[in-house]
Order: sequence, then structure tokens, then C-alpha cells
Amino acid sequence: MKRAIGEKPLIKVTNLKKHFPIMRGVFRRQVGAVQAVDGVSFEIFEGETLGLVGESGCGKSTTGRVILQLLEATEGSVVFQGQELTELNKTEIRRARRQMQMIFQDPYASLNPRMTVGNIIGEPLEIHGMGNKKERTARVQDLLKVVGLNPYFVNRYPHEFSGGQRQRIGVARALATNPSFIVADEPISALDVSIQAQVVNMLDDLKAELGLTYLFIAHDLSMVRYISDRVAVMYLGRIVELGITDVVYTHPLHPYTQALLSAIPQPDPDKEVTRQRILLEGDVPSPANPPSGCRFHTRCGYTTDVCREEDPEFRNLGGEGMESHWVACHHAEQFD
Repeated sequence: MKRAIGEKPLIKVTNLKKHFPIMRGVFRRQVGAVQAVDGVSFEIFEGETLGLVGESGCGKSTTGRVILQLLEATEGSVVFQGQELTELNKTEIRRARRQMQMIFQDPYASLNPRMTVGNIIGEPLEIHGMGNKKERTARVQDLLKVVGLNPYFVNRYPHEFSGGQRQRIGVARALATNPSFIVADEPISALDVSIQAQVVNMLDDLKAELGLTYLFIAHDLSMVRYISDRVAVMYLGRIVELGITDVVYTHPLHPYTQALLSAIPQPDPDKEVTRQRILLEGDVPSPANPPSGCRFHTRCGYTTDVCREEDPEFRNLGGEGMESHWVACHHAEQFD
């Protein structure tokens, strides 16, 4: 059972940008910038799971890391529980991170192979001075139970576990400080298909039990539809569509969203035969040199002169708050 969603946003992101400088020459002068995230705005409501989808390299993971201040924003605002994160110093950020945690994509690279499971999960507790040694040990064992692992595994090392078990350890570590917000950065992409559903169901159950709010980053559209309350579609550093998951999946207003959804295989053989694929032409442009106007116009079948010349406004075509449906397309009305 999904938790009721609050009316006020827990996270508010406004015009967020992250540009990585391109340096060349003997004197390492900046000659350009990779616009990994370029003017992203959205809200995440308390108790909600917001899915963030898009092609590899579109800026999804960078967005999550900038929200948590693991990467410094080039420009823009991130407000968490009424606090502007981009203005905090290192001490204040560390204090705020008790309420914000991350589940990393690779369960093999994100766990220190020289530390025991008990030390890995207990490290956040030690950093934030939560409890004494005995209390921390008990907390670690409880967290292992919560994620479905044997509490007596505390003295084992990461190499003794499977990929799915390692990701559960990563989830336990993220839960250690009792956070209210978790960024799940493609938490199932490195796992076997048979294990993916188990991990996603566990995350959904934990959300209801612990009152969590998620930013769920993924490229598996079927899984995003299953777990997310709303979905944001990202292309080349910008969000092109944002709305309630079922509405976006059944009534997409952006040509890029339509193309992504047309690629989802249908379990019903009759529907699979009649499924119409929308094949995009060309490759994704470089984020170091994005196209003028609408960034999708080089691959879109509905391109006109205005698409090539003017950047489309990210506008709401219906509803308020959770019910709103945002899209960045000059011709969205023809799909409405």
C-alpha cells in the first residue's frame, strides 16, 4: 500500500544547472562546457516517488548528485524542507545529509571491499554521532533484517555476497540515519532480472513503512511505471515532460516521450504485433554543443522553423500540484 502524498513539496528544484568545464592547452584554459544539467525545475512531494527517465548520458544521475550536493551546482536552487542547500557550508551540508541519502547504481563499486558489512552500514551512524557502539551494532543488525538479510552477516565482506545482496546492503546503509528522502540512482540496472523485482518491491514496502520520499532514477520504463507516482522525462540535460505516471504513459505530450514509450515490449502477443515503433533518426547531440532552439528538433518528426529557432517553454497544460502535466514542446497541443 502506497503512502499518502503530502500537499507541500519536500524538495523544490528551480533552474538547476551543472556544467563541467572543458579545459585545453598548456595553461588549461576553458574552451567550453559540457551542459550535463541545464535549467531543470521540478518538485517532489512528501511521500512521493518521482521517477526520472531518459537515455544514457542525459543528466539523470548528475541531477540526483547535485540535489544531494555531492556535486556543486553551477547555478540554480535546491530547497529541502525549506532550507536552501546550495548556500550551506560543508558542516551544514553534513548535518542535512542525515535526512538525505543515496542508493548507488553499482553494488560492486559502491561498497568498500576492505570493510565488513557491519562497518559499511554503521559508518553513517558513526559519522553523525548516533548512539554508542552497542547501540550502533544493534541498529546495524536491525537494518539487515529490514532489507531481508541475516543479521549475523555483520562480520562478512562484500565479496562474499551476490549482486542482489550487495544492493540490499547499500539500501541498509542509506536507511541507517533514518532519512526522509532517498535518491535511488538506477538501483536495479546492474542486477539480474529475477532479482530486480525483489529489490523494487522492497523499496516500495520501505517507503510505506518508513515514510520515505524517493527520486527513482532509471531507464527501465516498465519498472518506473510500477513504482513511481509521477514521472519526469529527461533529454540532453533538460526535463521535457513531467506528470502523473499513468497520464504520461497513456497520453504523452512530447514526441520524445512518445518514442520512448513506443519501445516498451507488450506482454500481450496480439498487442505486440500491432505495436507501432517510433524510430528516432540520428544520434543524441553532444551536451557540449547542444542544438539551437528545441534540443530535440534534430531527431523529431514534427520539427518546424520555430523548433529550430526558439527554446520551448516548460509549461503546464493541465491541473495543479500533483495533478499538473508539464511539457516543453511548441506543438504539444496537437497531442492533447
